[in-house]
Formats: sequence, structure tokens, C-alpha cells
Amino acid sequence: MLGLQDGESPADRKFGSESMRECRRNLTKLRPELRKFLVAGCRQVRLALVTFAIVLGAGGVMPLQARPAYFLADPVTGYALGGYDPVAFFVDRRPRMGTPKLEYAWRGARWLFLNEGNRAAFERSPEVYAPQFAGCGAYALAEGYATAGNPSIFAIIDNRLYFFHTAVNRFLFLVERETALPDAQANAAKTGCQPRK
Repeated sequence: MLGLQDGESPADRKFGSESMRECRRNLTKLRPELRKFLVAGCRQVRLALVTFAIVLGAGGVMPLQARPAYFLADPVTGYALGGYDPVAFFVDRRPRMGTPKLEYAWRGARWLFLNEGNRAAFERSPEVYAPQFAGCGAYALAEGYATAGNPSIFAIIDNRLYFFHTAVNRFLFLVERETALPDAQANAAKTGCQPRK
């Protein structure tokens, strides 16, 4: 294309080639293949920032989901925890799928159970068995943001069920439990990760 310098794209010209040149100068000592990868990354970041600025400048707000689905409801079936039995985490120490024949509605969610005994236990004390923070990842909450917890990555701490987004998050939460738990509790209200009343 006419008027473009070597390696410069039309987007560079349109959205500020000076910042792109500065980004490239910072990458001069890197291996060529890594440099090419990072230059592409600089373009993507700049394009994302420009898009965000355009949306804000137009007075619009990008619709974002502030928190994961309530109690990790399955988007197809609507079952809480994706259909896992919340009592099984305590009894069997592992996630187990419930059956639609043993369903119970509580706080706007439909819960499934493996057997009658688990359903009866949940009916007596749902706050004990339901995951803390409405299923949001506990470590992410401690860090100040909401992610969906993964029922396969959990911990039972002081007879309460906590989900985590990744195994690393679980490890970090358990290691930093003394500070992470109060931080997560403080951030739960801000991020909407609290059970409905």
C-alpha cells in the first residue's frame, strides 16, 4: 500500500502509528518470531482500547454480565450446580450428579439430589449445603472480581462448600485462607455473589 512504512498496517496509520512504533522499539532485542507475535499483540490491545473508547464516547455502556449464573445454573436445564447434588460434596467428598426425579426448589434455583436422604438433609438445612458465594469462585472474589466456580474444583472449609475457577485458585485460597476468606466475603456483595433471599 502507498504511504505505509515497512511493517505498518492501515490500522497503524488510522489509530496512531507513533504508539505502534514505540511498541516496536521496545521489542528490538527480542528474537524475530517473538517480536512478530508481540507486535501483533500490541495491535490487538490498541484496537480493543479504541473500541472501548468509541463505545464510551458514544455514551453507551457495553453490556457485561456482572456475575456468573446464580448457583451455577445450567443454561439448558436450569439446574443449580449444573445438576450436581450439593450434599454429595459433604457425604461422598466428590461431586455426583443428581437425578431429576429428586428435585427441590430453593432460593430461585432447582436442585437435584442423588437420593432421598440427601434431599431431606438439604431441605432441613440448605444454607449448610449450598455453596458459599452463590457458586462464584472464592479466590477470584478475594481478588475483587466474580468468576464462575467449577463444581469439580472445590473445598470444604469449616463445614462450608467453596468452589474455585481453577485448581491454582483453590491452592492459593487454601494457602492464604486467613486473609482470602474475609476479602471474598467483603467482595461478595459488591459483585453480586450472594444468595437471593
